[in-house]
Amino acid sequence: MASHSRRRGPAPSGPRRRRLPMRLLLPVSLLVALMAMLMLRGYVHSEILADHRVRPPVSDDHVPEAVEKGGPVIDTRGATPTSLRVPDHRMVLTFDDGPDPVWTPKVLDVLKEHDAHAVFFVTGTMASRHPELVRRMVQEGHEIGLHTFNHPDLSYQSERRIDWELSQNQLAITGAAGIRTSLFRPPYSSFAHAMDDKSWPVTRYIGSRGYITVVNNTDSEDWKRPGVEEIIHRATPEDGHGAIVLMHDSGGDRSQTVAALDRMLPEMKEHGYRFQNLTEALDAPSAHSEVTGLDLWKGKAWIFLVQASGKITDGLVVGLAVVGSLVIGRFVLMLLLSGLHARRVRRPGFSWGRPVTEPVSVLVPAYNEAKCIENTVRSLMASEHPIEIIVIDDGSSDGTARIVEAMGLPDVRVVRQLNAGKPAALNRGLANARYDIIVMMDGDTVFEPATVRELVQPFGNRRVGAVAGNAKVGNRDSLIGAWQHIEYVMGFNLDRRMYDMLRCMPTIPGAVGAFRRSALERVGGMSDDTLAEDTDITMALHRDGWRVVYAENARAWTEAPESVQQLWSQRYRWSYGTMQAIWKHRRALVERGHSGRFGRVGLPLVSLFMVLAPLLAPLIDVFLLYGLIFGPTQKTIGAWLGVLAIQAVCAAYAFRLDRERMTHLISLPLQQILYRQLMYVVLLQSWITALTGGRLRWQKLRRTGAVGAPGGQVPGAGRTPAHSDRRPVS
Repeated sequence: MASHSRRRGPAPSGPRRRRLPMRLLLPVSLLVALMAMLMLRGYVHSEILADHRVRPPVSDDHVPEAVEKGGPVIDTRGATPTSLRVPDHRMVLTFDDGPDPVWTPKVLDVLKEHDAHAVFFVTGTMASRHPELVRRMVQEGHEIGLHTFNHPDLSYQSERRIDWELSQNQLAITGAAGIRTSLFRPPYSSFAHAMDDKSWPVTRYIGSRGYITVVNNTDSEDWKRPGVEEIIHRATPEDGHGAIVLMHDSGGDRSQTVAALDRMLPEMKEHGYRFQNLTEALDAPSAHSEVTGLDLWKGKAWIFLVQASGKITDGLVVGLAVVGSLVIGRFVLMLLLSGLHARRVRRPGFSWGRPVTEPVSVLVPAYNEAKCIENTVRSLMASEHPIEIIVIDDGSSDGTARIVEAMGLPDVRVVRQLNAGKPAALNRGLANARYDIIVMMDGDTVFEPATVRELVQPFGNRRVGAVAGNAKVGNRDSLIGAWQHIEYVMGFNLDRRMYDMLRCMPTIPGAVGAFRRSALERVGGMSDDTLAEDTDITMALHRDGWRVVYAENARAWTEAPESVQQLWSQRYRWSYGTMQAIWKHRRALVERGHSGRFGRVGLPLVSLFMVLAPLLAPLIDVFLLYGLIFGPTQKTIGAWLGVLAIQAVCAAYAFRLDRERMTHLISLPLQQILYRQLMYVVLLQSWITALTGGRLRWQKLRRTGAVGAPGGQVPGAGRTPAHSDRRPVS
């Protein structure tokens, strides 16, 4: 007895690590990058890590008398604190909380006009967002000082948080202007004599980090907007003394500040005052030092990221507005046109033309459908319309063809071919069909007795080239099945009513559709150019001048995927195939006649509603998550509930039109939270595949054979096999 052996490779040294699939890695990476951009935006807009507490005054027992009675420039860098005053007839104008894109340029213009210098104590958040203004300040001879990054009361903060505020503020200034500064002003500070036992330790610590603390002699209180005269009065020192003046170039309407400056500068100059920056007034070396090397590039990188996050999030806001408008517009259009469609086809005496009574050919392409094919064929045998049934076995390996042949049913033929794909199987069936009207269905689908009759009646109108039936989910007893049931009724069938009225229906569903044979032959039959042959053929028929309509009573019950993996595979193929079909028929945009009408009406609508809008729709959920975490929470929840209410109204209307039970809508909120996210990722993966030039093969879904006709099993069909693969969703 001969023995057979195989060479084995070396045994693995440890457990094999599972890699994250690319279809998950890319969307997750994009989501993480998007959230990082939003977090960065929230940080530089003081929505994240901001602390708006302000400590009330406390006792000043531990503040040195020399500091309390000293000048506004406090130096605690050495062992003994010192303070300095500005010499007489010199004024140092200081502006807090900027730079502001509206008011800071106006302040700078006034200062330049009157040849005055000042000190701008900028926050890191504003400097990061408007670096060009910081550069202008430095170029025009003004000095920059730190005012923390997020403007917190430092007496509440730990030393670690203080270091963070200083370093981030400095990083923003370095990135904006390529300098470091040694000047610092604490938020919510005022005069030296207002120093207390909570702010003094902060001042000591600031000095240990190498900074000079600058407070003020006069406070214009311009933030109260008391009027131009009052601002000038409060800012002006007495008896020709020198002063550091507190003003603001950000934080609200600063028109009074600008007007006060324009009057005060020439008036005070007439009284012998000079307006200088701090080190000029003190005849000291500049507070600025140039930054080079790695620190400079860190600052530039920070500014770049902040600017990028701002542009991206601004674009996202615009995208959110666009997608919101599209969603609402689509819902309004669907409700209006689907209602008109229902009224038209349901009015008494409505007819497509002469009744269609001649026999039709039903094509059933099948690949490994052993668990479903008997139910499918027996449902057709109960048809109220005369038919022939052609089962095209596309190289099945599970005995699908033998099952049909063993049934021994009249008017049922089996055509075998090597595995060549669904389009080839349908073309093979078309070549073997006897009749002029062709019905196509999937091998896992069950028809009602009236389905074929209802499906072919529109062919009474000679301009109709194809008819879309009403595909329904048969296995809706699982959670994923229930979600797909909502999607089919609301998303697909309501859409088909709308597209029927607009005469640009994009897809005849593979589960239930009918075609005029001559229409199919004129466009070359089913094509394998795309993975969505049903969308491809439908668009081809539109371009050839045929009408494509929707028959709401031609119901078919199909088996929807019951696992996330199966659902992913199906929708990935659908999304990618739809993109391929749109690209294939893009020339219709510039053509004339019927093709041009579809190209300029149908293609934009399909691209907008089926490809672009769903791609932007996740913005709603991203901003929902952002709003829930960082606020405003109540408005965010209210907005999301409003969107959900609109969708619920549309879903309820769609269920009413389809005469479906409303109880299935109980899972609608959960569908919006979980199911839609999966569809987003699938569409995003399809985009990535399309843009990278990837290829996607046909993927066979695993069937259970559990779908039967409504009201019980298909006549003559056996029970679901004991070895059924049906299982609950995990």
